[in-house]
Amino acid sequence: MRHAMQVVTLLFAAALPFAVPTALAQAPDKAKRVGYVVWSSYGPRGHLEQALLDGMRNQGYVEGRNLVVERRYVEAGGIERVRDAADELAALSLDVIVSTCSPSTAAVKQATSKSGTPVVMAVVSDPVGQGLVASLGHPGGNVTGLSSQGEDTVPKMLQLFSAVVPKGARIAVLHNTSNPVHSRLWRDLEQAGEVLGIKLVRIDISGRADLATAFETIARERLGALLVLPDDNMTFNARAQLVELAAKQSIPAIYGAREFVVDGGLMSYGVNYASSYRQAAIYVDKVLKGAKPASLPVEQPTRFEFVVNLTAAKALGIRIPQALLVRTDEVIQ
Repeated sequence: MRHAMQVVTLLFAAALPFAVPTALAQAPDKAKRVGYVVWSSYGPRGHLEQALLDGMRNQGYVEGRNLVVERRYVEAGGIERVRDAADELAALSLDVIVSTCSPSTAAVKQATSKSGTPVVMAVVSDPVGQGLVASLGHPGGNVTGLSSQGEDTVPKMLQLFSAVVPKGARIAVLHNTSNPVHSRLWRDLEQAGEVLGIKLVRIDISGRADLATAFETIARERLGALLVLPDDNMTFNARAQLVELAAKQSIPAIYGAREFVVDGGLMSYGVNYASSYRQAAIYVDKVLKGAKPASLPVEQPTRFEFVVNLTAAKALGIRIPQALLVRTDEVIQ
């Protein structure tokens, strides 16, 4: 089972902003040891690792000097492989483990249930509703970190999207049944749709192999737009494929992260993932200096960004209203 898992070690220079000399590979005993588990290959999420490492450098930790990072990139397979990676990290007696999505956080929390190794989540929706922490103010266990507040952003996504969606169009919603938070986000979105008078059609998927079939359903049902629920490692990792499928079908789509728009998607609304990962480094530093996750409040975002790709809009024949453009945080030409 392990062979399907890419384990990126300290000497994997491609994952570093600089090559680590062999002489530095053996970090001193006093070096802090941090675990990092990702349900993905390096490619789609490498920039987020770099953001975390940038944040760690800002806190005074440099890999190869006073920091050792034990990486586990799970390239293929289901949640069982993620759990295997979490178990591996838990067995290493690390100072802290950084989790990168809802499933990886749940896996690491379970793996560290006996050891109590601190866990810092980089960006997770509704950690209280998922049972990852007792409350935002008092997490109560060995898990803390940052919430992306996806439960708050999905209604706003729909409101912004309604300004460009053809009148009367039904909106398809990609809902990953393998994502423990998506059922909660769907309920919040469905309520927002009722208030706005927008008809939503849920399209269930469970993996990347389902994306092509999902778009066949969208075409067959003549759905006029697409909303991709946020905080999902599978759709985030497959964003290039998603954007391409939407473009081929000439369907406007809104996503929960700017990376989709950078890759050619129409628009996005949500937290800046890279900023969250840099902020997670501050939590790691606090834990390394003795703070207990149980009493370290989960941070809620104070800023969400709205990004629009005008090139994508032009290709779709969509005119973005000026009233909407003035509300954007970034416009990609």
